[in-house]
Amino acid sequence: MSPGRHNDLPWRLLTMFNNRLQIERANLTSLANTHTNIPKLRAGFVGGQFWSAYTPCDTQNKDAVKRTLEQIDVIQRMCQMYPETFVCVTNSAGARRPQPALLTGVRQAFREGRVASLVGVEGGHSIDSSLGVLRTLYRLGMRYLTLTHSCNTPWADNWLVDTGEDKAESQGLSHFGQSVVKEMNRLGVIIDLAHVSVATMKAALRLSTAPVIFSHSSAYSLCQHRRNVPDDVLRLVNQTGSLVMVNFYNDYVSCRQEATLSQVADHLDHIKKVAGAGAVGFGGDFDGVSRLPVGLEDVSKYPDLVAELLRRRWTEAEVRGALANNLLRVFEAVEQVSDHTQSPEEEPIPAAQLQASCRTMYGYSEAPSLHRQPGALLASLTTVLLGLGLL
Repeated sequence: MSPGRHNDLPWRLLTMFNNRLQIERANLTSLANTHTNIPKLRAGFVGGQFWSAYTPCDTQNKDAVKRTLEQIDVIQRMCQMYPETFVCVTNSAGARRPQPALLTGVRQAFREGRVASLVGVEGGHSIDSSLGVLRTLYRLGMRYLTLTHSCNTPWADNWLVDTGEDKAESQGLSHFGQSVVKEMNRLGVIIDLAHVSVATMKAALRLSTAPVIFSHSSAYSLCQHRRNVPDDVLRLVNQTGSLVMVNFYNDYVSCRQEATLSQVADHLDHIKKVAGAGAVGFGGDFDGVSRLPVGLEDVSKYPDLVAELLRRRWTEAEVRGALANNLLRVFEAVEQVSDHTQSPEEEPIPAAQLQASCRTMYGYSEAPSLHRQPGALLASLTTVLLGLGLL
């Protein structure tokens, strides 16, 4: 049994069914035209998933927070509708920290034979540049946050900066971006560096007091795509005890439209060689990509990748690490670093760094608020009545 793969099934549930899980076609025991359903998870011996609460970049400065909440909700409803298969978890152990019935830990889920279901929020735009939203998402079960998706936030740069398609705005992490990283450490939220620029990777790896992950990224040396992780960053991954979970998307595996299971194993081999066996994991990205390698067409195929690694003389301990133990080690280290007795970060992002076209600015200015309007209305009414000679 193995946890931790990045899986975009919740996004597919939105786009296919508008998150209506009770309609017949959305039945996860017979769901068609997806990489993931319950029989495929069982066939793949999948013991855990980081389900992605993803909302696209075009929601930034609009309804990103609402959309993110809806995706967390659909993940939690999956656990409620299929309790024999899924259990929503928020910690690595289960027994160590008492939790409500639906929020036990990863290891406890393994013991019960259920799929440990964790929430990963894929894109820093989902917090809308708010530390309060970050803390609230943590309370709702978010256990990793990808600092950017394929767009800059006002406080972190994304991978398209490295292609020249986007301009660097934060030179990695802005001052507020550093506060986000510190608050994630304090809370116990895993920092995910998939999708970020190299400068952001390095800034976060150097600043974080806990190991970080790349939840679905591959090795740049084998496929020169800027979504992948270069060797100098892999060496920082080694030094910080961090983790790279290999993405199966053909374009990041072979830099072509076609790829093979063997090429995915090549990426695992390379990361193991440069960053160490403890730095390797399976990222997947099922139901979030359009092209997958021959031999890894859906989540049922994980055992074939395990067989390939064993054929390449990976030890059983190394394979167990890639399947589960490396991620659990990072998760436990993040929990150990967290300190809820420490004062939270609370300095807001400067107003000038926000796009304000659809945004109120309460707290940033002396603009009249709804609470002050009655007095203003009374003053206006008094002026009108005086002008009419009625007072």
